[in-house]
Amino acid sequence: MIQNGTFLKVVDNSGAKIAFCIKVKAGPNRKYAYMRDSVFVSIKELRSKRRLTSKVKKGATLKALILHTRSKFKTLVGETFNFFSNNAVLLNRQNKLVGSRILSAVPKKFRFTKFLKLASLSFGFID
Repeated sequence: MIQNGTFLKVVDNSGAKIAFCIKVKAGPNRKYAYMRDSVFVSIKELRSKRRLTSKVKKGATLKALILHTRSKFKTLVGETFNFFSNNAVLLNRQNKLVGSRILSAVPKKFRFTKFLKLASLSFGFID
């Protein structure tokens, strides 16, 4: 569960390393965001080797798509599992990816959504 004030690890090659959730965008009066939800984030830290060629700047506010959460969730089969960290991918105002590569595996839930390009840029799928 992602809420206002949660730190997220950015897993694309946009140049950002850590983002800070400032608003859950999933719906009116909604407090928590889960996988496949979008949030507004502020960039808190940049990757050390990519500071000069980064596509984003420190302090910029962008949209982000939640990839992994630490809270448990059920699959269609009934299995429950969770990830080790809260991960997100940065989006621009037109909901397109800022980075050109995803540095982690993507859950199969993203296969049939409007973010199909995200699935093709990642390493693979997780059940």
